[in-house]
Amino acid sequence: MTDDLDQMLDRVLDGAASRFSVAGKVAVVTGASYGLGQMFAQTLAAAGADLVLTARSADKLEETKKLVEARGARASIVTADVRVYEELEAVTQAAVDEFGRIDVMVNNAGIGDPRGLHSEILEPEKPKEEIETDLVGTWYGMRAAAPHMLRQGSGSIINISSILGMGGHEHRTPGYVAAKAGVNMLTRSLGCEWADRGVRVNALAPNYFLSESTRWMFEQSGMDEWVRSRTPMRRAGNNEDLVGPLLFLASDASSYITGVIIPVDGGWSASSGYAQQTPPFDGWDEANRPILPEV
Repeated sequence: MTDDLDQMLDRVLDGAASRFSVAGKVAVVTGASYGLGQMFAQTLAAAGADLVLTARSADKLEETKKLVEARGARASIVTADVRVYEELEAVTQAAVDEFGRIDVMVNNAGIGDPRGLHSEILEPEKPKEEIETDLVGTWYGMRAAAPHMLRQGSGSIINISSILGMGGHEHRTPGYVAAKAGVNMLTRSLGCEWADRGVRVNALAPNYFLSESTRWMFEQSGMDEWVRSRTPMRRAGNNEDLVGPLLFLASDASSYITGVIIPVDGGWSASSGYAQQTPPFDGWDEANRPILPEV
């Protein structure tokens, strides 16, 4: 038994053959033009994967391509809008045409509404924009990658969800939370459906992260203090906090894991409590009642 265990550990942990390696894999990253998408692309490139990068902005994708190639990886660019299935289908086909396969699909592209308007005064059609990008766009990415992965008998689909899709809270983004909750259920359902054919589907659910697209909100609104008050680790996330979880799901180290939503949230989702201070985006009167907008 000891000899068998030693051999197994040597095989799993041995350098380039490590099950934690993504060397030689081909990955597609949506929303790769900035923020977390750009970071995911750089992470996979640094770990040895080749990349197909997609987003709507060709100019910004060129910047990501340079960063990826500086890591020694091969990269190609295919512009696409995740709300249009045929465009994502072209992205995955381009990956197969150029690199011969798709091993990892990172469905990262997404949008949010940073205004935090009370739902009763939000434009009725506004949530559709987030649902079409964050939920339908993620479904399109899964649907476009799956046939290639199922034919080759292997693949890892990584959806980017959010803690805001895991339960109720006082932050006001009805379209975003509905979309991310839908992403979670799609992840579970398709993770089960495709499991016996070698394709794993999992999701990362980050807390609030300091990134290019969110830093201004933290700095101008007092969000940083509010996030720390809700988070057991008492801080927002940093990019480096997502590196390990991403590579774990992308690599064979997670070969027996599918249909799982992994919170990367400093303990947020483990808590059953509420904010320990008044949210900075609300006002309260002298009787400690919330000041509501007029409808």
